[in-house]
Amino acid sequence: MPDITWEAPFCQDASNCFRLGTDPDGNAYIAVQGEEEHYLTDSLDALRALVAGIKAGKADHLL
Repeated sequence: MPDITWEAPFCQDASNCFRLGTDPDGNAYIAVQGEEEHYLTDSLDALRALVAGIKAGKADHLL
């Protein structure tokens, strides 16, 4: 497993928590809290684009 530094969980409510993480090689990770061994990974640039898109409302149609 990569050397991932996980951020504190982001939770909508007690049952919907996600964690973002990074490693020393510049990769970004997203996982469900408690399931960090099953993560999605991409570059830090891709994570920045994802967060910026969500903040801009590009995922609102999913809600």
